[in-house]
Amino acid sequence: MCVQFKPLGDSAIMVYFGNTISEEVHLSIKKFLLILEKNNINGFVELVPSYTNICIYYDVTIVNQWEPKNLSPYEKVVNHLKTLLEKEIEFTTNKQRLVEIPVCYGGIYGPDLTELAAYHHLSEQEVIQIHTGNDYLVYMLGFDPGFAFMGGLDERIATPRKETPRLKIPPGSVGIAGKQTGIYPFETPGGWQIIGRTPLKLFLPDQNPPTLLQAGDRIRFVPITEKEFIELGGDQS
Repeated sequence: MCVQFKPLGDSAIMVYFGNTISEEVHLSIKKFLLILEKNNINGFVELVPSYTNICIYYDVTIVNQWEPKNLSPYEKVVNHLKTLLEKEIEFTTNKQRLVEIPVCYGGIYGPDLTELAAYHHLSEQEVIQIHTGNDYLVYMLGFDPGFAFMGGLDERIATPRKETPRLKIPPGSVGIAGKQTGIYPFETPGGWQIIGRTPLKLFLPDQNPPTLLQAGDRIRFVPITEKEFIELGGDQS
């Protein structure tokens, strides 16, 4: 795999592992993140993974002290990253978590389910069966704390975002946008097609890590009734 480096301002670097969303690229990113974390590099401030790259923020004043002195901080970081990329590390996908997410589909909890089903010439139950029939890979967290971007959506229910976003989407809402599915952890504006809602809390500030889902998790949606939704602490508002 050809890895590319690009500067982001004067104190960050983008490390690209590909230009398409795929599990192969995702695993390469996970593996390199593990290498970076194990090496605990003095001068690196934050590591931010996404679908196809890792953004590494660094402290210029610290990196500037690295050898050789005749290189810029960016050049020093690139050289160091290239050395780390050559390292071998034990890595297995067998440790992936499988997280089951209970979802109450349709009605007030999934206001776009009826329209989405009609768009695909399917019944609402068929959409639910398709959505719950796959396991999904969490590629990255972003947008809001705990918002997991997931791949693996069946193309039969892939649907464009709404032309006019809603001003408020309730927390726990499960949506579809293009070939992605995701869950809103907070009440926010958004343009995803909302097909259901989970009673689970995705942002857990008193825990470590503070999010229910993590990049690399496998997600399985499980349909529940409204009664079960309420019993599990779901909010009907």
